Amino acid sequence: MGVGKSSIGRRVARELGYQFIDSDHQIEKEQCSRISEIFSTYGEAYFRKLERQFIDSGHPDSGCVISCGGGLVIQEGMKELLKAKGVVICLFASLESIIERTKRNKNRPLLDVDDPEAEIRSLLKEREPIYMSCGASISTDQRSLSDITRHLVRTYRSNARAHNS
Repeated sequence: MGVGKSSIGRRVARELGYQFIDSDHQIEKEQCSRISEIFSTYGEAYFRKLERQFIDSGHPDSGCVISCGGGLVIQEGMKELLKAKGVVICLFASLESIIERTKRNKNRPLLDVDDPEAEIRSLLKEREPIYMSCGASISTDQRSLSDITRHLVRTYRSNARAHNS
């Protein structure tokens, strides 16, 4: 969270001439409810089930850039499923950047805790090794959106050739 998936994803999709889909926004639209409301009403496990359904059948098979929430890939078998469906690129940012980027957004249920910084540290410690094994990884720290977009498009094109071979 807070690494720029949505804003960067939109730019990459536009550059490639693809459709952009944000899994969280799609789930909110289908459920007629905000992610924070889904978490508080049904719990995280239910939300993860909705994410899985989205990956299984909630988007076109090609011609799209999909921004997925950070917890999606840590689900059992999800890393393999995502890699089988297409090119996976993980965006990263430093702890400090994530804290700065998320502190004003109240629609982050995992950070609705007494100590959001400690929660971010814990999530990064748990998830980072999984992220690193998913595919290409690109840092968004101290880089312009256009620089990150160019890097992502190059990385995508390189990995797409290998994926389709």
